[in-house]
Amino acid sequence: MKDLPKVFQSKIDKKFNNNRSVYYSSNDNSTNEIVDTKTIKQKINDIFSSPNYVYKANVDITLKDKKITKRIIGRNKDYIITMDNDLIPIGDIIDIKSQKK
Repeated sequence: MKDLPKVFQSKIDKKFNNNRSVYYSSNDNSTNEIVDTKTIKQKINDIFSSPNYVYKANVDITLKDKKITKRIIGRNKDYIITMDNDLIPIGDIIDIKSQKK
């Protein structure tokens, strides 16, 4: 057989931090968590720009003091507008998730 030429391999001399999932393990309990890096405004924009959103979207909203389920119909700069004409301040929202159909 012929001797093949050597392949160049560069050194990895920097730290990569592009992991999106985190695994945590302890002696008595193991969980696998996915770290969400989106802001609240990005999550709201994703809900309104999804192909499932036509006029109303059912969402679970976690506020500073409680968790509610509402049907949202619109938004402006500072508030989310619900079907019941409630205005929910975006600054009070900790997490927002769309409900599965």
